[in-house]
Amino acid sequence: MIPANTTGPGGVIIRYGDDDATHVLSVYADLRCPYCKRMELGLGAVMEQAADEDRFAVDHHFGTFLDSAAGGTGSLEALAALGAAVDVGRRPFMHYLRALYADQPNEDEDSFADRNNLLRIADEVEDLRTGDFRQNVLEGKYLPWAAQVSLAFENSGVRSTPTVLFDRTPVAVINAMGYAVTPEAFLAEAAPD
Repeated sequence: MIPANTTGPGGVIIRYGDDDATHVLSVYADLRCPYCKRMELGLGAVMEQAADEDRFAVDHHFGTFLDSAAGGTGSLEALAALGAAVDVGRRPFMHYLRALYADQPNEDEDSFADRNNLLRIADEVEDLRTGDFRQNVLEGKYLPWAAQVSLAFENSGVRSTPTVLFDRTPVAVINAMGYAVTPEAFLAEAAPD
């Protein structure tokens, strides 16, 4: 089962923004990655606004390699829950993505593997307070899809997260100190006028 509002072969890409955008920002991330959290909390709203302004579309590619590296299934379970969110709509997906990162556990904790925890976090997004969404998360409806998304990530050639490309050109999102670059620095590279 492939969620609605996805793109690419097998629906393995979650696009936020215009399907026919001239420019594409490709974001490669793992939901348990602490540097991805720093990127998302520092730049996620900036990316969303730029996409809303048609400066680019954002293509999200998710890996689950931290499940193997740190143990557990949290990246895969959280990705399946994101699949249920994007099935509701692209904006609820974006808001749930931000909520997941805001509530991200330490790498050595696997609390994203708990579907009730994923639902607790989803309660922050009004559009996700539905019986269908809850049932899809509890039943793991999009776990097979999440595995395909992860496989596509593995086959992409990207080896670290976060990796961000603007029209296939790398864009810095984390500075030398390990924190998100400023919105101004990001937009200078990712959405030049």
